[in-house]
Amino acid sequence: MTDASPAPRWPGSVALVLASSTGGVGQHVRSIAGGLTEAGASVLVCGPAATEEQFGFTGVGARFTPVEIPASPTPGDARAVTALRRALADTPVDVVHAHGLRAGLVAALARPTAPLVVTWHNAVLAKGLRGAASRLVERIVARSVRVALGASADLVDRAAALGAADARLAPVAAPTLPPPGRRRAAVRAEFGVTADRPLILSVGRLHPQKRYDVLIDAAARWRTRTPAPVVVIAGSGPAYLPLAARISAARAPVTLLGHRTDVADLLAGADLAVVTSDWEARQLFAQEALRAGVPLVATAVGGLPELVGDGAVLVPPGDVDAVDAAVRDLLDDPVRRAEVGRRGLARAATWPTEADTVAALADLYAELTPQHSAGNR
Repeated sequence: MTDASPAPRWPGSVALVLASSTGGVGQHVRSIAGGLTEAGASVLVCGPAATEEQFGFTGVGARFTPVEIPASPTPGDARAVTALRRALADTPVDVVHAHGLRAGLVAALARPTAPLVVTWHNAVLAKGLRGAASRLVERIVARSVRVALGASADLVDRAAALGAADARLAPVAAPTLPPPGRRRAAVRAEFGVTADRPLILSVGRLHPQKRYDVLIDAAARWRTRTPAPVVVIAGSGPAYLPLAARISAARAPVTLLGHRTDVADLLAGADLAVVTSDWEARQLFAQEALRAGVPLVATAVGGLPELVGDGAVLVPPGDVDAVDAAVRDLLDDPVRRAEVGRRGLARAATWPTEADTVAALADLYAELTPQHSAGNR
């Protein structure tokens, strides 16, 4: 937590449950684990061992118990349910708060005696049998929770439509990035970008939902610009090989950087940020870009329009022409580009902070655990 922490108001205990994560969900759980601990709560995090290795929940004061919940359903889910049930028996808690549908399903099947809260972080976009299975999971989770939280308004509506008795908005604040550790010129030199060449940045998991194919196809058109922009994408994930093949076939000026821990540095070196996803709630990179004053081009999907307001240039999803045109317009008009960056900074100043997010959760937990009400006065 880098924001001012809320005053202690809920001296209870909570289990935060997550499935396999390499990005936003894991960062969010780490953020609230640290904030709740600072605010006087006892926090247990249950999730795959790899998430503790990447996000370091114990480093912010939480306890950690490994519960292997993969990103996709497997026959091993029964073992995950048993492991979570055992963890909650060994360390009883007042509230169980699962993040994402996979963790929500395992938590629901574990049938905790404590109230169950589940945050919807993502929409179901899959089609066919996989999509049908995911929608069934949504329905099971919605009808099993005491409170369903949605990271964006459309997710709240979805949970309510599926039968959640109590569905509420719970915006996810991006953890505040540290100051850049390198100067702008040093960051750009890493990628061979001279002062006159634009550097375009995108950050996120390499997954079909992110539609990096759209960004790659648009970037291929920019080869003929003088000077030609350089595009870098930071993130890891299952789409790495097909994206690398697409970059090579299109001869696009795009580099896949893999997982990076220096997003603040990358933003310091960037001229533009781009998000091409088919759907997002309150995408962490979009928040990071606006906070850094980097002009953003993003798709008008999910919770992004309500997040960025007039602080970014919005384009339709899956539209290479629209991404191409929006980026060209901003590169060709430095005055407008600077204005978009200023509007983004102003918009970011209106968002809930990490401390606000923690305080709202503490209030919710207190509402669900009246036995702790006296400790809040």
